[in-house]
Amino acid sequence: MSDTFQYQTEQFADIKILRYQVPGFEELTLRQKELIYYLSEAARCGRDIMFDQNNKNNLSIRRTMEAIARSYDGDRESDEFKSFLIYTKRVWFSNGIHHHYSMDKFMPKFTEEYFGELLSNTNHKLLPLLKGEDVVGLITRLVPVLFDEAVDAKRVVLNPKLDLIKDSANNYYEDVTEKEAEDFYAKIEKGDPERPISAGLNSKLVKENGELIEKTWKVGGMYSYAIEQIVFWLEKAIPFADSELQRASLVKLVEFYKTGDLKTFDEYSILWVQDLDAHVDVVNGFIEAYGDALAIKGSWESIVNFKDLEGTKRAVIISDNAQWFEDHSPVDERFKKKEVKGVSAKVITVAMLGGDCHPATPIGVNLPNAEWIRKEHGSKSVTIDNITHAYHQSSLKGGMVEEFAYCKEEVARAKEHGYLGGNLHTDLHECLGHGSGQLLAGVGMDALKNYHATLEEARADLFALYYMMDPKMVELGLMPSLEVAKAEYDGYIRNGLITQLTRIELGKDIEESHMRNRQLIAKWVYEKGEAEQVVEKLQENGKSYFVVKDYQKLRTLFGDLLEEVQRIKSEGDFEAGKVLVEDYAVKVDTELHKEVKERFGKLNLAAYAGFINPDYHPVYEEDQLVDVTISYPMDFMEQMLEYGERYSFLPHIN
Repeated sequence: MSDTFQYQTEQFADIKILRYQVPGFEELTLRQKELIYYLSEAARCGRDIMFDQNNKNNLSIRRTMEAIARSYDGDRESDEFKSFLIYTKRVWFSNGIHHHYSMDKFMPKFTEEYFGELLSNTNHKLLPLLKGEDVVGLITRLVPVLFDEAVDAKRVVLNPKLDLIKDSANNYYEDVTEKEAEDFYAKIEKGDPERPISAGLNSKLVKENGELIEKTWKVGGMYSYAIEQIVFWLEKAIPFADSELQRASLVKLVEFYKTGDLKTFDEYSILWVQDLDAHVDVVNGFIEAYGDALAIKGSWESIVNFKDLEGTKRAVIISDNAQWFEDHSPVDERFKKKEVKGVSAKVITVAMLGGDCHPATPIGVNLPNAEWIRKEHGSKSVTIDNITHAYHQSSLKGGMVEEFAYCKEEVARAKEHGYLGGNLHTDLHECLGHGSGQLLAGVGMDALKNYHATLEEARADLFALYYMMDPKMVELGLMPSLEVAKAEYDGYIRNGLITQLTRIELGKDIEESHMRNRQLIAKWVYEKGEAEQVVEKLQENGKSYFVVKDYQKLRTLFGDLLEEVQRIKSEGDFEAGKVLVEDYAVKVDTELHKEVKERFGKLNLAAYAGFINPDYHPVYEEDQLVDVTISYPMDFMEQMLEYGERYSFLPHIN
């Protein structure tokens, strides 16, 4: 990858927009390039689904903003119009009107009156008017959602004092309470208790005429037209599949989209996880349940990728030793897998991101999520190297480490070893952490409800942290010395207790599951090791620092917490999980928070980053495709407007 490549293109609100390179694409075979092109089209065709899942007004709002951005003929240089553009970019970035991390609704910095002026000077033919609706009706419909802080205030509510479903603003449920949803899915037929389907994963639960019914996301069902487009491109991809198992899995995925049958989705998942031969791979479907407080509904996402052969050597070493790691885990023997099956790992180069993975994206993935499939057939884990490389390159001159690390030695260690330490942490987290341990008989994935996501991420992080400092890592050749682990320990404590606070508004609690997980771990080990000063809080020149004093004792504390979190998950101990999360993961030290925000503000950095996708261009000679070329757009707004035109398939309200 070229480090002269321009990674960052712009910054607004708390967001920076980056580009990522796709090294090795030109060296792929024509067949593989064509496969990536078709899968990339499928990845973009589900974009509307993600917007609508996040809130039922999102498509109307996005299309209204796009109509204004395209056709407003008033003063486009005014401060108000610039505020409108920033708001619109935030909607694009978050796939809706709620912050992608905090889940809070972000408010426009322009007035209702100016919104009316924008619409009056916009081409009304481009507006998302419902049948029989005029512009006044559109304004009446959207103004409360846009400008009233109390309306649809939070996309996902995790506060146990509220109704987790009724008070959440997502579009997974309608006119349904938390208790009604829980009762519905407790009674629904899930098939073989040893191999249960993920009931509710691909549907919206609604109440009609006093009766609860599911609206399934499938061809002929809810989201049909977008799913038809996804299927169209998947079917074009099937003849170019990179292995026979991949061909079979794509056929099964299409069948799932056409039928909505979750048993078919499980069959697809098994084929997908067994396919280790394909160089090009894809994630496509209703996958992660972080957007649902009950951890039932799957958000739509896609990642098109191919294997990074050099980077994968590291991941293969880890997966080949999966049984050793499982056997030596500090958790109770009852919760360990006696035989670790099918743990495969690779480092990938992302070629296209879609749905819940774009513009903000994960840096690693471990799938499938169904526990019984993981136990019987294994899991696939990936670390996304070209994304982590883009993050790393864009951060080199930011000054974050220099500001929040305590001493020059810590800064130097971070710069020399931080990139490898971070990638190894991701490898261990995804490949082994999520794939480790087992539930006791009768315990379901939904047992921990609104605490499931935080505790699952904590379990995977703790597994990674515990083994980062193990001499086995050096013995296996994964790191040159334990200095790499020390850099990761420094960075994890620094992030969990200090730097991630830059992402939270003053006075707010921590809501996002990954952020809760990081504070839970860092705060717990700091408190438990305080008497022995395992991690010490220091103050110098009015600035606070958390410094690791004893790395081996810190490793022991990580192991102790891993033992407890695995017990909670394996036993489905909701009350113990609730106490752990509420005591350590949610509340923020107000004075420290204020200090961190002030220090961060002086750096003029964005707390979050997301990506512009590359573009792929099929090259034809007469009717014959002879090549697919790649280009790297620079303009986020231009790409979002293009996506709005080319990949907008669903009705305004669903």
